[in-house]
Amino acid sequence: MTRWLELAVEADIEAAEAVSEILARVAPGGTSVEPGYDLVDEGLGARIDPNRPATIRAYVPARDRAEADRATAQAAEALGHLQAFGLRPIGELRTRIVDEADWAESWKEHFHVMRIGERLVIKPSWRKHHRADDEVVIDLDPGMAFGTGLHPTTRLCLELIDAFARRAEFGRTLDVGCGSGILAIAAVKLGATRVLGVDIDPIAIEATLANARHNRVGKRIRAREGSIPTEETPFDTVLANLIAGLHIQHATTLFEELVPGGTLLASGIFIDREAEVRAAFEAAGFVLGARRVEGDWVAVEAVRPLA
Repeated sequence: MTRWLELAVEADIEAAEAVSEILARVAPGGTSVEPGYDLVDEGLGARIDPNRPATIRAYVPARDRAEADRATAQAAEALGHLQAFGLRPIGELRTRIVDEADWAESWKEHFHVMRIGERLVIKPSWRKHHRADDEVVIDLDPGMAFGTGLHPTTRLCLELIDAFARRAEFGRTLDVGCGSGILAIAAVKLGATRVLGVDIDPIAIEATLANARHNRVGKRIRAREGSIPTEETPFDTVLANLIAGLHIQHATTLFEELVPGGTLLASGIFIDREAEVRAAFEAAGFVLGARRVEGDWVAVEAVRPLA
């Protein structure tokens, strides 16, 4: 039986991305991020608690003890440099040996049914959930790709999508950086006629298409490797969960991907860079609308004027 060395670090949720990058250097299989949460609904659901630290995990083969020790030392050294900055609370590196059979299933215990916005429910594929009449359920396997609804940027974008669907129509929709396809699936289930997802990572494209089929919306979602400009006919709605720098860099392109009167739902914006993003959007011609905040993250709605 294959054995693995688990590397785990507790850190402030805003430091999770930096810690994940460090652990990924020694664990080619990638990392998982488990946010702090409170169990609700008699333990069947979860409510994210942004005040609790997230746990970032990665796994390296344990068959070569010397190599595993080197990986641990490398990760610990890099984390030490990050901790020295003192920007966000970051705990010490913990390790333990796990068997492959245990590892393959144990991570699932950290993912629970989550309600986001007024109607959206993210349900891990192995959890049971009795859907209420008004709920829109997205059945997702968090182990498949990127974007599970756990990170504040994803939740904020889903909240914008839910609120937008209550007062407008998505029409043809573009999902820039589609990841797991969670935003595209939510848009279709809330009324989008067609969605095109683009992502520079081919694994994300496979995940988007697989999750779309799993949620029985595969006929209405296309996905392809690439980015913007798409060279397609302009869209009615654009979804973009991107870092602030990309929003600033591509503000004009995002504007041009929309029809006049079209709407951009943008997330992934760190609050310290919100002013820069808003300025870039306005310079591109957008009129800014609704704004949502969670912790240090911001999501905004922006409209391309009719004239």
